[in-house]
Amino acid sequence: MGSKYTRGCCGWLIVALVAALVATAAMFAIMKRKPGGGGKHLKPLPVPGPPGAIDSKYGDALGVALQFFQVQKSGKLENNQIPWRGDSALTDGKEAGLDLSKGLYDAGDHMKFTFPMAFTATVLAWSVLEYGDQMSAAKQLDPALDALKWITDFLIAAHPSDNVLYIQVGDPDLDHNCWERPETMTEKRPLTQINKKSPGSDVAAEAAAAMAAASMVFKSSDTTYSDVLLQHAQKLFTFADTYRGLSSESYPKLQDFYNSTSYVDELLWAASWLYHATGDQTYLSYVTVQNGKTYADWGRPTWFSWDDKNPGTQVLLSRLNFFGSKQISNAENEGLKSYRDTAESVICGLIPDSPQATASRTGGGLIWISGWNSLQHATNAAFLAIVYSDYMLSTRTAAVQCSGKYYSPTDIRNFAASQANYILGDNPMKLSYLVGYGSSYPQQVHHRGASIPADAKTGCKGFQYLHSPDPNPNVAMGALVGGPFQNDTFVDSRDNAVQTESSTYNSGTLVGLLSGLVTTSSVAQSFT
Repeated sequence: MGSKYTRGCCGWLIVALVAALVATAAMFAIMKRKPGGGGKHLKPLPVPGPPGAIDSKYGDALGVALQFFQVQKSGKLENNQIPWRGDSALTDGKEAGLDLSKGLYDAGDHMKFTFPMAFTATVLAWSVLEYGDQMSAAKQLDPALDALKWITDFLIAAHPSDNVLYIQVGDPDLDHNCWERPETMTEKRPLTQINKKSPGSDVAAEAAAAMAAASMVFKSSDTTYSDVLLQHAQKLFTFADTYRGLSSESYPKLQDFYNSTSYVDELLWAASWLYHATGDQTYLSYVTVQNGKTYADWGRPTWFSWDDKNPGTQVLLSRLNFFGSKQISNAENEGLKSYRDTAESVICGLIPDSPQATASRTGGGLIWISGWNSLQHATNAAFLAIVYSDYMLSTRTAAVQCSGKYYSPTDIRNFAASQANYILGDNPMKLSYLVGYGSSYPQQVHHRGASIPADAKTGCKGFQYLHSPDPNPNVAMGALVGGPFQNDTFVDSRDNAVQTESSTYNSGTLVGLLSGLVTTSSVAQSFT
Protein backbone atom coordinates (compact mmCIF):
# COMPACT_ATOMS: atom_id res chain seq x y z
CA MET A 1 0.00 0.00 0.00
CA GLY A 2 2.83 2.36 0.87
CA SER A 3 4.66 1.75 -2.41
CA LYS A 4 1.49 2.30 -4.50
CA TYR A 5 0.91 5.59 -2.69
CA THR A 6 4.47 6.66 -3.38
CA ARG A 7 4.21 5.88 -7.10
CA GLY A 8 0.91 7.79 -7.33
CA CYS A 9 2.39 10.77 -5.55
CA CYS A 10 5.38 10.84 -7.90
CA GLY A 11 3.05 10.70 -10.88
CA TRP A 12 1.07 13.68 -9.68
CA LEU A 13 4.30 15.53 -8.92
CA ILE A 14 5.50 14.94 -12.48
CA VAL A 15 2.19 16.11 -13.90
CA ALA A 16 2.27 19.20 -11.69
CA LEU A 17 5.86 19.92 -12.62
CA VAL A 18 5.10 19.66 -16.35
CA ALA A 19 2.06 21.90 -15.93
CA ALA A 20 4.16 24.44 -14.04
CA LEU A 21 6.81 24.40 -16.77
CA VAL A 22 4.17 24.90 -19.47
CA ALA A 23 2.64 27.79 -17.51
CA THR A 24 6.06 29.35 -16.97
CA ALA A 25 6.88 29.04 -20.66
CA ALA A 26 3.55 30.62 -21.59
CA MET A 27 4.07 33.44 -19.11
CA PHE A 28 7.58 34.03 -20.46
CA ALA A 29 6.21 34.21 -24.00
CA ILE A 30 3.59 36.73 -22.89
CA MET A 31 6.21 38.77 -21.05
CA LYS A 32 8.38 38.80 -24.15
CA ARG A 33 5.49 40.19 -26.16
CA LYS A 34 4.54 42.85 -23.64
CA PRO A 35 6.62 45.98 -23.05
CA GLY A 36 8.60 45.69 -19.84
CA GLY A 37 8.49 41.90 -19.88
CA GLY A 38 11.41 39.52 -19.63
CA GLY A 39 13.29 41.38 -16.92
CA LYS A 40 17.02 41.05 -17.10
CA HIS A 41 16.65 38.11 -19.49
CA LEU A 42 15.79 40.23 -22.52
CA LYS A 43 18.21 39.25 -25.24
CA PRO A 44 19.95 41.85 -27.40
CA LEU A 45 18.30 42.27 -30.78
CA PRO A 46 20.37 41.85 -33.94
CA VAL A 47 22.08 44.92 -35.33
CA PRO A 48 20.24 46.19 -38.41
CA GLY A 49 22.19 46.07 -41.65
CA PRO A 50 22.01 48.61 -44.50
CA PRO A 51 18.62 50.27 -45.08
CA GLY A 52 15.92 47.68 -45.66
CA ALA A 53 12.54 47.88 -47.33
CA ILE A 54 10.89 51.31 -47.29
CA ASP A 55 7.68 51.69 -45.29
CA SER A 56 5.58 53.56 -47.84
CA LYS A 57 3.47 55.31 -45.20
CA TYR A 58 6.47 56.98 -43.58
CA GLY A 59 8.21 57.45 -46.92
CA ASP A 60 5.24 59.33 -48.36
CA ALA A 61 4.88 61.40 -45.19
CA LEU A 62 8.60 62.27 -45.25
CA GLY A 63 8.30 63.52 -48.83
CA VAL A 64 5.36 65.71 -47.83
CA ALA A 65 6.98 67.03 -44.63
CA LEU A 66 10.12 68.21 -46.42
CA GLN A 67 8.05 70.40 -48.75
CA PHE A 68 7.22 72.78 -45.91
CA PHE A 69 10.78 74.10 -45.97
CA GLN A 70 10.18 75.09 -49.59
CA VAL A 71 6.92 76.79 -48.59
CA GLN A 72 8.75 78.82 -45.93
CA LYS A 73 11.73 79.98 -47.99
CA SER A 74 12.62 83.64 -48.07
CA GLY A 75 14.76 85.22 -50.78
CA LYS A 76 15.30 84.51 -54.47
CA LEU A 77 13.95 81.01 -54.97
CA GLU A 78 15.91 78.36 -56.83
CA ASN A 79 14.20 75.39 -58.50
CA ASN A 80 10.95 76.46 -56.89
CA GLN A 81 8.55 73.53 -56.57
CA ILE A 82 5.73 75.45 -54.85
CA PRO A 83 3.60 77.02 -57.61
CA TRP A 84 2.08 79.76 -55.44
CA ARG A 85 5.41 80.91 -53.96
CA GLY A 86 7.79 83.45 -55.50
CA ASP A 87 10.77 85.62 -54.60
CA SER A 88 10.39 87.70 -51.44
CA ALA A 89 12.31 89.80 -48.90
CA LEU A 90 15.11 90.36 -51.41
CA THR A 91 16.35 93.48 -49.62
CA ASP A 92 16.50 91.97 -46.12
CA GLY A 93 19.77 93.08 -44.51
CA LYS A 94 20.42 95.88 -46.99
CA GLU A 95 20.44 98.58 -44.29
CA ALA A 96 23.50 96.88 -42.74
CA GLY A 97 25.15 96.15 -46.06
CA LEU A 98 24.30 92.45 -45.74
CA ASP A 99 22.33 89.93 -47.76
CA LEU A 100 19.93 88.37 -45.26
CA SER A 101 17.39 87.45 -47.90
CA LYS A 102 17.64 83.70 -47.34
CA GLY A 103 16.46 81.75 -44.32
CA LEU A 104 12.97 80.55 -43.46
CA TYR A 105 9.89 82.42 -42.33
CA ASP A 106 9.12 81.43 -38.79
CA ALA A 107 5.55 80.21 -39.00
CA GLY A 108 2.40 81.62 -40.58
CA ASP A 109 3.89 85.11 -40.58
CA HIS A 110 6.94 86.64 -42.29
CA MET A 111 9.28 87.10 -39.36
CA LYS A 112 12.74 85.58 -39.41
CA PHE A 113 13.88 84.71 -35.89
CA THR A 114 17.40 83.28 -35.79
CA PHE A 115 16.81 81.33 -32.57
CA PRO A 116 14.11 78.87 -33.72
CA MET A 117 15.53 78.87 -37.26
CA ALA A 118 18.93 77.74 -35.96
CA PHE A 119 17.25 75.06 -33.82
CA THR A 120 15.50 73.84 -36.97
CA ALA A 121 18.89 73.59 -38.68
CA THR A 122 20.48 71.74 -35.76
CA VAL A 123 17.85 69.02 -35.56
CA LEU A 124 17.63 68.77 -39.35
CA ALA A 125 21.41 68.29 -39.51
CA TRP A 126 21.21 65.74 -36.68
CA SER A 127 18.52 63.89 -38.62
CA VAL A 128 20.74 63.73 -41.70
CA LEU A 129 23.75 62.59 -39.67
CA GLU A 130 21.78 59.74 -38.08
CA TYR A 131 19.48 58.83 -40.96
CA GLY A 132 21.01 60.16 -44.16
CA ASP A 133 21.24 56.64 -45.57
CA GLN A 134 17.56 56.08 -44.83
CA MET A 135 16.62 59.44 -46.35
CA SER A 136 18.63 58.51 -49.41
CA ALA A 137 16.90 55.14 -49.68
CA ALA A 138 13.57 56.99 -49.58
CA LYS A 139 14.89 59.48 -52.20
CA GLN A 140 14.47 62.39 -49.79
CA LEU A 141 18.06 63.27 -48.87
CA ASP A 142 18.50 66.05 -51.44
CA PRO A 143 15.47 68.08 -50.24
CA ALA A 144 16.73 67.81 -46.67
CA LEU A 145 20.21 69.05 -47.64
CA ASP A 146 18.69 71.88 -49.67
CA ALA A 147 16.59 73.05 -46.70
CA LEU A 148 19.54 72.84 -44.34
CA LYS A 149 21.82 74.86 -46.58
CA TRP A 150 19.17 77.55 -47.09
CA ILE A 151 19.26 78.13 -43.34
CA THR A 152 23.04 77.88 -42.89
CA ASP A 153 23.59 80.33 -45.76
CA PHE A 154 21.48 82.77 -43.77
CA LEU A 155 23.39 82.05 -40.54
CA ILE A 156 26.72 82.70 -42.24
CA ALA A 157 25.44 86.02 -43.59
CA ALA A 158 23.95 86.92 -40.18
CA HIS A 159 27.37 86.56 -38.51
CA PRO A 160 29.43 89.29 -40.20
CA SER A 161 32.00 89.59 -37.40
CA ASP A 162 33.13 87.54 -34.41
CA ASN A 163 30.92 89.20 -31.80
CA VAL A 164 27.90 90.23 -33.87
CA LEU A 165 24.95 88.04 -34.86
CA TYR A 166 21.70 89.27 -36.39
CA ILE A 167 18.90 87.52 -34.55
CA GLN A 168 15.77 89.02 -36.09
CA VAL A 169 14.62 90.35 -39.44
CA GLY A 170 11.36 92.25 -39.38
CA ASP A 171 9.27 94.05 -36.78
CA PRO A 172 6.75 91.71 -35.12
CA ASP A 173 4.27 94.51 -34.50
CA LEU A 174 4.35 95.70 -38.12
CA ASP A 175 4.31 92.14 -39.41
CA HIS A 176 1.37 91.02 -37.31
CA ASN A 177 -0.63 94.11 -38.30
CA CYS A 178 -0.51 92.91 -41.89
CA TRP A 179 -2.12 89.96 -43.65
CA GLU A 180 -0.40 89.67 -47.01
CA ARG A 181 1.67 87.41 -49.20
CA PRO A 182 5.45 87.59 -48.59
CA GLU A 183 5.98 88.38 -52.27
CA THR A 184 4.16 91.71 -51.90
CA MET A 185 5.52 92.93 -48.54
CA THR A 186 6.29 96.64 -48.45
CA GLU A 187 6.60 97.41 -44.73
CA LYS A 188 9.98 98.09 -43.14
CA ARG A 189 12.00 95.07 -42.03
CA PRO A 190 14.41 96.35 -39.39
CA LEU A 191 17.30 94.25 -38.10
CA THR A 192 18.12 93.23 -34.53
CA GLN A 193 21.62 92.17 -33.52
CA ILE A 194 23.34 90.78 -30.46
CA ASN A 195 26.86 91.97 -29.64
CA LYS A 196 29.17 92.51 -26.68
CA LYS A 197 26.92 95.16 -25.13
CA SER A 198 23.63 93.43 -25.98
CA PRO A 199 24.44 89.74 -25.58
CA GLY A 200 22.34 86.75 -26.48
CA SER A 201 24.17 83.59 -25.46
CA ASP A 202 21.09 81.47 -26.13
CA VAL A 203 20.85 82.46 -29.81
CA ALA A 204 24.59 82.60 -30.46
CA ALA A 205 25.12 79.14 -28.96
CA GLU A 206 22.18 77.67 -30.90
CA ALA A 207 23.60 79.10 -34.12
CA ALA A 208 26.96 77.58 -33.17
CA ALA A 209 25.31 74.19 -32.64
CA ALA A 210 23.55 74.41 -36.01
CA MET A 211 26.71 75.30 -37.88
CA ALA A 212 28.82 72.67 -36.13
CA ALA A 213 26.27 69.96 -36.90
CA ALA A 214 25.86 71.15 -40.49
CA SER A 215 29.65 71.24 -40.98
CA MET A 216 29.65 67.46 -40.55
CA VAL A 217 26.74 67.01 -42.94
CA PHE A 218 28.55 68.86 -45.76
CA LYS A 219 32.07 67.63 -44.97
CA SER A 220 32.14 64.94 -47.67
CA SER A 221 30.37 66.93 -50.40
CA ASP A 222 31.79 70.45 -49.93
CA THR A 223 34.89 70.65 -47.74
CA THR A 224 35.28 74.41 -48.16
CA TYR A 225 31.69 75.14 -47.10
CA SER A 226 32.05 72.71 -44.19
CA ASP A 227 35.18 74.50 -42.99
CA VAL A 228 33.47 77.89 -43.19
CA LEU A 229 30.58 76.59 -41.09
CA LEU A 230 32.91 75.16 -38.47
CA GLN A 231 34.89 78.40 -38.19
CA HIS A 232 31.65 80.34 -37.63
CA ALA A 233 30.49 77.75 -35.08
CA GLN A 234 33.67 78.04 -33.02
CA LYS A 235 33.64 81.83 -33.04
CA LEU A 236 29.96 81.96 -32.14
CA PHE A 237 30.48 79.58 -29.23
CA THR A 238 33.31 81.73 -27.91
CA PHE A 239 31.12 84.82 -28.28
CA ALA A 240 28.20 83.12 -26.49
CA ASP A 241 30.37 81.85 -23.65
CA THR A 242 32.40 85.05 -23.18
CA TYR A 243 29.62 87.66 -23.33
CA ARG A 244 26.85 86.02 -21.40
CA GLY A 245 23.23 87.05 -21.29
CA LEU A 246 19.77 86.21 -22.61
CA SER A 247 18.63 87.73 -25.88
CA SER A 248 15.20 88.35 -24.36
CA GLU A 249 16.81 90.44 -21.62
CA SER A 250 18.83 92.44 -24.14
CA TYR A 251 15.63 92.87 -26.19
CA PRO A 252 12.57 92.55 -23.91
CA LYS A 253 10.16 92.53 -26.88
CA LEU A 254 11.41 89.03 -27.67
CA GLN A 255 9.71 87.82 -24.50
CA ASP A 256 6.41 87.91 -26.39
CA PHE A 257 7.72 85.52 -29.04
CA TYR A 258 10.74 83.37 -28.15
CA ASN A 259 11.39 83.98 -24.49
CA SER A 260 14.33 81.72 -23.72
CA THR A 261 14.36 80.71 -20.07
CA SER A 262 18.10 80.00 -19.90
CA TYR A 263 21.24 79.99 -22.00
CA VAL A 264 23.34 77.37 -20.22
CA ASP A 265 21.47 74.55 -21.99
CA GLU A 266 22.44 76.08 -25.35
CA LEU A 267 26.07 76.37 -24.23
CA LEU A 268 26.16 72.65 -23.40
CA TRP A 269 24.33 71.79 -26.63
CA ALA A 270 26.74 73.83 -28.75
CA ALA A 271 29.84 72.45 -27.02
CA SER A 272 28.53 68.90 -27.52
CA TRP A 273 28.12 69.46 -31.24
CA LEU A 274 31.52 71.13 -31.47
CA TYR A 275 33.13 68.12 -29.82
CA HIS A 276 31.53 65.83 -32.39
CA ALA A 277 32.64 68.12 -35.21
CA THR A 278 36.21 68.70 -34.04
CA GLY A 279 37.18 65.93 -31.63
CA ASP A 280 38.68 68.69 -29.47
CA GLN A 281 38.69 67.43 -25.87
CA THR A 282 38.24 70.99 -24.61
CA TYR A 283 34.58 70.88 -25.63
CA LEU A 284 34.02 67.47 -24.02
CA SER A 285 35.60 68.66 -20.79
CA TYR A 286 33.38 71.75 -20.94
CA VAL A 287 30.16 69.68 -20.92
CA THR A 288 31.31 67.03 -18.45
CA VAL A 289 34.04 67.94 -15.95
CA GLN A 290 33.78 71.73 -16.00
CA ASN A 291 30.06 72.45 -16.27
CA GLY A 292 28.09 69.21 -16.16
CA LYS A 293 27.12 69.29 -12.50
CA THR A 294 26.37 73.00 -12.58
CA TYR A 295 24.44 73.32 -15.83
CA ALA A 296 23.12 69.96 -16.99
CA ASP A 297 20.38 69.21 -14.45
CA TRP A 298 21.45 65.57 -14.30
CA GLY A 299 18.71 63.31 -13.03
CA ARG A 300 15.92 65.75 -13.87
CA PRO A 301 14.25 64.90 -17.19
CA THR A 302 12.63 67.78 -19.08
CA TRP A 303 10.97 68.35 -22.48
CA PHE A 304 13.07 68.91 -25.60
CA SER A 305 12.14 72.13 -27.42
CA TRP A 306 13.50 75.27 -29.06
CA ASP A 307 13.80 76.60 -25.49
CA ASP A 308 15.19 73.57 -23.63
CA LYS A 309 18.09 71.73 -25.27
CA ASN A 310 18.99 69.58 -22.26
CA PRO A 311 17.16 66.39 -23.37
CA GLY A 312 18.72 66.67 -26.82
CA THR A 313 22.17 67.08 -25.29
CA GLN A 314 21.58 64.09 -23.01
CA VAL A 315 20.68 61.83 -25.91
CA LEU A 316 23.47 63.19 -28.14
CA LEU A 317 26.12 62.63 -25.45
CA SER A 318 24.68 59.18 -24.74
CA ARG A 319 26.00 58.31 -28.19
CA LEU A 320 29.55 58.71 -26.83
CA ASN A 321 28.73 56.51 -23.85
CA PHE A 322 27.17 53.86 -26.10
CA PHE A 323 29.98 53.72 -28.64
CA GLY A 324 32.90 54.68 -26.38
CA SER A 325 36.21 56.31 -27.15
CA LYS A 326 39.77 55.60 -25.98
CA GLN A 327 40.52 59.32 -25.68
CA ILE A 328 37.87 59.98 -23.02
CA SER A 329 39.13 60.28 -19.45
CA ASN A 330 37.50 58.59 -16.45
CA ALA A 331 36.15 61.91 -15.20
CA GLU A 332 34.66 62.69 -18.60
CA ASN A 333 33.17 59.20 -18.80
CA GLU A 334 31.51 59.73 -15.42
CA GLY A 335 29.92 62.88 -16.81
CA LEU A 336 28.80 61.07 -19.95
CA LYS A 337 27.22 58.35 -17.81
CA SER A 338 25.24 61.01 -15.94
CA TYR A 339 23.98 62.39 -19.26
CA ARG A 340 22.99 58.90 -20.40
CA ASP A 341 21.27 58.10 -17.10
CA THR A 342 19.21 61.26 -17.48
CA ALA A 343 18.45 60.40 -21.10
CA GLU A 344 17.15 57.04 -19.92
CA SER A 345 14.90 58.84 -17.45
CA VAL A 346 13.54 60.86 -20.37
CA ILE A 347 12.88 57.63 -22.30
CA CYS A 348 11.28 55.95 -19.28
CA GLY A 349 8.88 58.85 -19.00
CA LEU A 350 7.71 58.32 -22.57
CA ILE A 351 6.93 54.58 -22.69
CA PRO A 352 3.22 54.34 -21.85
CA ASP A 353 3.27 51.46 -19.32
CA SER A 354 6.58 52.41 -17.68
CA PRO A 355 6.38 53.00 -13.92
CA GLN A 356 7.89 56.42 -14.68
CA ALA A 357 5.48 57.23 -17.53
CA THR A 358 4.29 60.80 -17.75
CA ALA A 359 0.57 61.33 -17.33
CA SER A 360 0.78 64.26 -19.75
CA ARG A 361 -1.02 62.55 -22.64
CA THR A 362 -4.31 62.74 -24.45
CA GLY A 363 -6.80 59.90 -24.30
CA GLY A 364 -5.65 58.99 -27.79
CA GLY A 365 -2.08 58.47 -26.56
CA LEU A 366 -0.41 61.68 -27.73
CA ILE A 367 2.19 63.33 -25.50
CA TRP A 368 0.52 66.64 -24.63
CA ILE A 369 2.25 69.37 -22.62
CA SER A 370 0.70 72.68 -23.65
CA GLY A 371 -2.21 73.97 -25.69
CA TRP A 372 -0.24 76.23 -28.00
CA ASN A 373 1.49 74.17 -30.69
CA SER A 374 0.70 70.95 -28.84
CA LEU A 375 2.37 68.65 -31.39
CA GLN A 376 5.75 70.24 -30.71
CA HIS A 377 6.52 68.13 -27.66
CA ALA A 378 5.14 64.87 -29.04
CA THR A 379 7.24 65.21 -32.18
CA ASN A 380 10.40 66.20 -30.31
CA ALA A 381 10.00 63.41 -27.75
CA ALA A 382 9.38 60.80 -30.43
CA PHE A 383 12.45 61.95 -32.36
CA LEU A 384 14.67 61.51 -29.29
CA ALA A 385 13.09 58.11 -28.64
CA ILE A 386 13.77 56.77 -32.14
CA VAL A 387 17.38 57.99 -31.99
CA TYR A 388 17.94 56.42 -28.58
CA SER A 389 16.39 53.12 -29.61
CA ASP A 390 18.72 53.01 -32.61
CA TYR A 391 21.76 53.62 -30.40
CA MET A 392 20.62 50.61 -28.38
CA LEU A 393 20.10 48.45 -31.47
CA SER A 394 23.44 49.38 -33.00
CA THR A 395 25.32 48.50 -29.79
CA ARG A 396 23.20 45.42 -29.01
CA THR A 397 21.96 46.98 -25.78
CA ALA A 398 19.09 44.74 -24.70
CA ALA A 399 17.01 47.06 -22.55
CA VAL A 400 16.61 50.15 -20.45
CA GLN A 401 15.44 49.73 -16.88
CA CYS A 402 12.59 51.89 -15.64
CA SER A 403 12.04 51.37 -11.90
CA GLY A 404 12.51 47.61 -12.15
CA LYS A 405 10.82 47.05 -15.51
CA TYR A 406 12.82 46.50 -18.68
CA TYR A 407 12.10 47.86 -22.15
CA SER A 408 13.70 46.84 -25.41
CA PRO A 409 14.63 49.07 -28.35
CA THR A 410 11.46 47.77 -30.02
CA ASP A 411 9.33 49.05 -27.14
CA ILE A 412 10.91 52.49 -27.47
CA ARG A 413 10.52 52.44 -31.25
CA ASN A 414 6.86 51.50 -30.84
CA PHE A 415 6.31 54.61 -28.74
CA ALA A 416 7.94 56.78 -31.41
CA ALA A 417 5.79 55.16 -34.09
CA SER A 418 2.64 55.74 -32.03
CA GLN A 419 3.27 59.49 -32.01
CA ALA A 420 4.00 59.55 -35.75
CA ASN A 421 0.89 57.47 -36.44
CA TYR A 422 -1.24 59.83 -34.36
CA ILE A 423 0.06 62.77 -36.38
CA LEU A 424 -0.65 60.97 -39.65
CA GLY A 425 -4.28 60.18 -38.84
CA ASP A 426 -4.46 57.41 -36.24
CA ASN A 427 -6.28 59.63 -33.77
CA PRO A 428 -9.85 60.20 -32.53
CA MET A 429 -10.42 62.91 -35.15
CA LYS A 430 -9.19 60.59 -37.97
CA LEU A 431 -7.37 63.66 -39.24
CA SER A 432 -3.83 63.95 -40.56
CA TYR A 433 -2.14 66.90 -38.85
CA LEU A 434 0.48 66.90 -41.63
CA VAL A 435 -0.98 69.08 -44.36
CA GLY A 436 -0.96 67.36 -47.74
CA TYR A 437 -0.70 63.84 -46.32
CA GLY A 438 -3.68 61.51 -46.52
CA SER A 439 -7.22 62.27 -47.60
CA SER A 440 -8.24 64.37 -44.62
CA TYR A 441 -6.08 67.19 -43.25
CA PRO A 442 -6.63 70.81 -42.09
CA GLN A 443 -7.93 73.12 -44.81
CA GLN A 444 -7.62 76.42 -42.97
CA VAL A 445 -3.98 76.55 -41.89
CA HIS A 446 -3.18 79.88 -40.20
CA HIS A 447 -0.68 80.93 -42.86
CA ARG A 448 -0.70 84.20 -44.80
CA GLY A 449 0.69 82.95 -48.10
CA ALA A 450 -1.49 79.85 -48.18
CA SER A 451 -4.65 81.79 -47.37
CA ILE A 452 -4.40 84.44 -50.12
CA PRO A 453 -4.83 83.75 -53.85
CA ALA A 454 -1.56 84.24 -55.71
CA ASP A 455 -3.03 86.95 -57.94
CA ALA A 456 -4.78 88.91 -55.16
CA LYS A 457 -3.87 92.57 -54.61
CA THR A 458 -4.33 92.99 -50.89
CA GLY A 459 -1.67 95.42 -49.79
CA CYS A 460 -1.08 95.02 -46.08
CA LYS A 461 -4.75 94.66 -45.20
CA GLY A 462 -5.87 91.31 -46.62
CA PHE A 463 -7.62 90.33 -43.41
CA GLN A 464 -10.72 89.20 -45.27
CA TYR A 465 -8.68 86.12 -46.17
CA LEU A 466 -7.79 85.49 -42.54
CA HIS A 467 -11.45 85.54 -41.50
CA SER A 468 -12.87 83.78 -44.57
CA PRO A 469 -14.73 80.51 -43.88
CA ASP A 470 -13.38 79.05 -47.14
CA PRO A 471 -10.49 76.58 -47.39
CA ASN A 472 -7.06 78.01 -48.17
CA PRO A 473 -6.66 78.52 -51.93
CA ASN A 474 -3.06 77.29 -51.64
CA VAL A 475 -1.97 74.12 -49.86
CA ALA A 476 0.84 74.66 -47.33
CA MET A 477 2.34 71.28 -48.17
CA GLY A 478 4.14 69.65 -45.28
CA ALA A 479 2.91 72.06 -42.59
CA LEU A 480 2.58 70.37 -39.22
CA VAL A 481 -0.21 72.35 -37.61
CA GLY A 482 -0.30 73.18 -33.91
CA GLY A 483 -2.39 70.14 -33.11
CA PRO A 484 -5.19 68.91 -30.89
CA PHE A 485 -6.43 70.00 -27.51
CA GLN A 486 -5.89 67.65 -24.58
CA ASN A 487 -9.27 66.03 -25.22
CA ASP A 488 -8.07 65.08 -28.74
CA THR A 489 -10.33 67.63 -30.46
CA PHE A 490 -9.31 70.04 -33.21
CA VAL A 491 -11.08 73.08 -34.66
CA ASP A 492 -10.02 73.73 -38.25
CA SER A 493 -10.30 77.50 -38.37
CA ARG A 494 -7.78 80.02 -39.66
CA ASP A 495 -8.63 82.29 -36.73
CA ASN A 496 -7.71 79.48 -34.35
CA ALA A 497 -3.95 80.06 -34.54
CA VAL A 498 -3.36 78.03 -31.37
CA GLN A 499 -4.27 74.87 -33.28
CA THR A 500 -3.88 75.68 -36.98
CA GLU A 501 -0.61 77.63 -37.19
CA SER A 502 2.44 75.67 -38.32
CA SER A 503 6.08 76.36 -37.46
CA THR A 504 9.34 75.42 -39.12
CA TYR A 505 11.00 74.21 -35.93
CA ASN A 506 8.41 71.41 -35.63
CA SER A 507 9.33 70.25 -39.11
CA GLY A 508 12.99 69.58 -38.26
CA THR A 509 12.24 66.91 -35.66
CA LEU A 510 9.31 65.56 -37.69
CA VAL A 511 11.67 64.92 -40.61
CA GLY A 512 14.06 63.16 -38.22
CA LEU A 513 11.28 61.04 -36.73
CA LEU A 514 9.92 59.95 -40.11
CA SER A 515 13.44 59.28 -41.40
CA GLY A 516 14.06 57.00 -38.43
CA LEU A 517 10.84 55.09 -39.10
CA VAL A 518 10.97 54.91 -42.90
CA THR A 519 13.25 51.86 -42.74
CA THR A 520 15.78 50.27 -40.39
CA SER A 521 19.54 50.69 -40.47
CA SER A 522 22.38 50.69 -37.99
CA VAL A 523 23.63 54.13 -37.00
CA ALA A 524 27.22 55.18 -37.54
CA GLN A 525 29.52 55.05 -34.52
CA SER A 526 30.92 58.46 -35.43
CA PHE A 527 29.61 61.41 -37.42
CA THR A 528 33.05 62.14 -38.88
